[in-house]
Amino acid sequence: MVIKVEEIQQYGTSLQSGVQAIATAYGDYTKKSFEDTKSYVEKLSGVKSIDKVLEVQTEFAKSAYETFVAESQKIAGLYTDLAKQTFKPLEGLASKFTPAAQ
Repeated sequence: MVIKVEEIQQYGTSLQSGVQAIATAYGDYTKKSFEDTKSYVEKLSGVKSIDKVLEVQTEFAKSAYETFVAESQKIAGLYTDLAKQTFKPLEGLASKFTPAAQ
């Protein structure tokens, strides 16, 4: 089995892009979370009644939870893709040692 330098470079580039995508997703989520929290505080500071406070808090909590779940699923998918990319070169090697089904 011969491994070419180009294959190693391609493998490294593939992993690097996967890690970069994960870092970007975390950064995007952090930025959105910060902006949403800032907006929430601004809304809350202008509220004059307890009923409205509860409404704004409930709205923020629901939105924050939905965003967290969606972004968590997105990031989990990126980790899954990275894991698949990481182990892809080993698939060919493993198939050589696995007996064929009869």
